[in-house]
Amino acid sequence: MRQLLPLLLLAVVPVLAQAQVSPIIDRNDMPATTTTVDSLRLSVASPALPSTVPPLTRRGANQTWNYSTLAPTSQRVESFVSASSVTSTAPVYAFTFGALFGGVNRATVASPQALPLPVALPIPITDTYQFYSLSTATAAQQDFRSVGFGASLSGTAIPVTYASAAQQDVIYRFPLSFASLPDSSSSFFSTPAAVATVGYLSQKRKRVNKPDAWGTLTTPFGTFQTVRVVTTLIDHDSVAFGGTAGQGFDIPLTREYKWLAKTHHVPLLTITTRTIGGTETVTGVEYRDIYRRIIRTATRDAATDAVLTAYPNPSAIGTPLTLTVPAGSGLLTVSATDVVGRQLFRRSFGSNSGTIRLEAEDFGTFRGVLLLTVQTAQGTATRRLVRE
Repeated sequence: MRQLLPLLLLAVVPVLAQAQVSPIIDRNDMPATTTTVDSLRLSVASPALPSTVPPLTRRGANQTWNYSTLAPTSQRVESFVSASSVTSTAPVYAFTFGALFGGVNRATVASPQALPLPVALPIPITDTYQFYSLSTATAAQQDFRSVGFGASLSGTAIPVTYASAAQQDVIYRFPLSFASLPDSSSSFFSTPAAVATVGYLSQKRKRVNKPDAWGTLTTPFGTFQTVRVVTTLIDHDSVAFGGTAGQGFDIPLTREYKWLAKTHHVPLLTITTRTIGGTETVTGVEYRDIYRRIIRTATRDAATDAVLTAYPNPSAIGTPLTLTVPAGSGLLTVSATDVVGRQLFRRSFGSNSGTIRLEAEDFGTFRGVLLLTVQTAQGTATRRLVRE
């Protein structure tokens, strides 16, 4: 028996060592076509993190992150459809992103998402999509990247692509694990000439991905083995309206701390920060979740709730909306969801004079009842809005 014990220990040690390794994220863990409304439900939590959670500076092997005390202030549902289901509705999309004619812009999945810019064009843009490409299993270099965007302008589908294949936004390269070296990509896109005379937007972006830790993550959704990737985004945007001279500006340095796990298709937890005046501040917290009834009074921002109004209410499609908030309230986020939690938009604002203008295109063609949530470092305030 004494001779048998060392042999048993030698057999068990490799099994334990194998269990405690960084997950290896590959193409099969990327967004895929969703089949149910709750398949990729995400909860949004207050950017004021609980004092009990570990610091973002914690990195290295075999870490333990306990974010089980996060409380949702709102929810949204991420959805992905096959690119062919979108390209079949508009011939221009088929020629731009389709499998037959798309070429370097060929997309595999699409998601109803707004253009990734902090400002909105003052023109009636609706039905916005982001198009993504997942490289084939036999590709020598495998990655998941954004290949362009689509939107309807007065009923006409307008595609937006990157300047070249080399300037597409590479979101992840595979395989991705704690052992992976940092990688970067530089991308550039601009609105096409068809709408540039009305409104022009462009973005130069440098994306740097750095896996800096792996270990066990616990959230209200469960406990998982994860690898953490820190994404640094350096953006320079240019904007012009109505033929006026363009204005370029740098976006504050943005970091996305993302915990990735096998088979979940989206990060289990994403904490977004912005560095302003040399200080890194949390601006967004989002995690994979199930449907939950949101109890808003527990995180209510009393100061914002006291003055928050939305007018006109009811409001009509095609009209902007004005929100009143406490003057000089600092960084805040405005999000709109329908009654089942699907997000219409989410926008961040800096210091203000007491009012915030939401453009008509933020709401698209939505009709019905929605919830507008203003989120600050102190909590949230919500108002019910009707779009007719």
